[in-house]
Amino acid sequence: MSKGLLHHVEIYVSDLKRTINFWGWFLEELGYSSFQEWESGRSWKLDDTYLVFVQTEERFLDVPYHRSRVGLNHLAFHADSRQHVDDITEKLKSKGISILYTIKHPFAGGNDYYAVYFEDPDRIKVELVAP
Repeated sequence: MSKGLLHHVEIYVSDLKRTINFWGWFLEELGYSSFQEWESGRSWKLDDTYLVFVQTEERFLDVPYHRSRVGLNHLAFHADSRQHVDDITEKLKSKGISILYTIKHPFAGGNDYYAVYFEDPDRIKVELVAP
């Protein structure tokens, strides 16, 4: 039974092509598969849940996203292991994606919380957490 589980999350983005390049490899590393594709959007699915990214209309791009405003703060995903977090961290670095909280990495969430934090092209914070 899937009652209560997330069905999908839809996020409007400033540059769909840049977003697809960023999210595609990461979601596929986590086991998501490409699900839907149309001119102004793209989605990836894992089991019964999918993430959708849609190009924001030009008329709404005047106010950029900021995670401290009302709305989404960040997305957090489960990793398989600490090694998985380390592997993704290295891939992020090789792609030129900055790691957040580097001084405390990988324990920025606390001594018993092993994770990597980074931002997508619109500066939405993303977190990958080891079990």
